[in-house]
Amino acid sequence: MATTILVTGATGTIGSQVVSALKGRNDVTVRAAVRSAAKAESLKGGNVTPVDFEYNKPELLQKAVAGVDKLFLVTPFAQDQVDLGARLIDAAKVAGVKHIVKLSALGCDMEPGIQLGRWHRTIERYILGSGLKYTFLRPNNFMENFIGYYPPGKDGNIYLPWGQGACSFIAGSDIAAVAAAALTSSGHENKAYELTGPEAFTIGQAAAAIGEVSGRKVNYVDVPEAAAHKAMSDMGMPGWMVDAMMELHGIDKAGYAGQVTDTVQKVTGRAPVSFAQFARQHAAAWK
Repeated sequence: MATTILVTGATGTIGSQVVSALKGRNDVTVRAAVRSAAKAESLKGGNVTPVDFEYNKPELLQKAVAGVDKLFLVTPFAQDQVDLGARLIDAAKVAGVKHIVKLSALGCDMEPGIQLGRWHRTIERYILGSGLKYTFLRPNNFMENFIGYYPPGKDGNIYLPWGQGACSFIAGSDIAAVAAAALTSSGHENKAYELTGPEAFTIGQAAAAIGEVSGRKVNYVDVPEAAAHKAMSDMGMPGWMVDAMMELHGIDKAGYAGQVTDTVQKVTGRAPVSFAQFARQHAAAWK
């Protein structure tokens, strides 16, 4: 009998790739949690069915988790994300879900850590307290951020307050591959996986790689922290979000995000995607 898996964040950077990694398999039935199933026809097909889902609507939570065996948990980047995550964990436990695979963050177990990490760790602890089986995925920053969050602008510049800090960015497809393994095979229960790409690189090196594949002149501009704070505030980002992002940028600038692990290789049996490979695959995004 097929295992039923609920994937939250199913249209997001990682959740969408988890759905793709599970699509077409005969051993699983996938429910893709979205705000509007009627608007998610592109996800539908084969073993994937979109379902209406909102964290603030208990009736939708209960309906989404009914009959589910395993849950891929992505909490929204919101100030109340701990409460939202707890609601779904509670609903999952009541519904008889047996295993939660949570998208967390590298370094979230550090003390005292940064706010983003503390939110993730608090939700991890809530899952531990639930008694359910778990797998915590703790990835570094996503390579996709160079497409969605800090791509080169029309002037060809990438603006970040990272100094010369190097980071072992990871491709979302590698996170999704580890998630799919945890959701469909045994041996991953009650483990925490620290996930990185194969090497650490600076934003300047990323800019050079993007320039090479896009045919554009791409440069990195190291923005002073005060200017970065002001720019985010001027964009209308709430204060809590600006503060959380500046803490994350500070960790990256200090070089704390440079560690490299071999977890992707161990879990999936293949090497993680390099940034050069990722850039070639996504060159059209920057042209």
